[in-house]
Amino acid sequence: MRLVIMADTHVPKRAGDLPAPLWAAVDGADVVVHAGDWVDVALLDALEARARRLIGVYGNNDGPALRARLPEVARAELDGLRLAVVHETGPASGREARCAASFPDTDVLVFGHSHIPWDTMAPNGLRLLNPGSPTDRRRRPYHTFLTATVANGLLSVVELHQLPARV
Repeated sequence: MRLVIMADTHVPKRAGDLPAPLWAAVDGADVVVHAGDWVDVALLDALEARARRLIGVYGNNDGPALRARLPEVARAELDGLRLAVVHETGPASGREARCAASFPDTDVLVFGHSHIPWDTMAPNGLRLLNPGSPTDRRRRPYHTFLTATVANGLLSVVELHQLPARV
């Protein structure tokens, strides 16, 4: 099972659309995960139309229309892998312990908010992933998103994709 993981797209405020390489990845994915800060319902509609399966949550920049259609926390089982998605997890310091306590029955937690890629493991085995942002890199050198593979309850081949600079 092929996953595409994104967050903090901020379309159309930070970019008019998702970058072409990300759309290509969406077209090839079995599951698309979005960890919030969509900003506009139009992107949700576009991803729902193109993705085979979409798992998403709202973020702090998402208004009532998005909050009416998306949960604050999403959970799914993907080929035996227990996935949770949330936008905010709080400060980086202590994140693993805090998330392990909040998501005890989860194998992988995808989150956003910081626009900074993150890939760590909590002491209890919970893997935490933040894909960064494909449209608003903040203090990072690149715009980013993640892809991964799920098989038999395991997440593997997690790859951070650096997108070319927008012109």
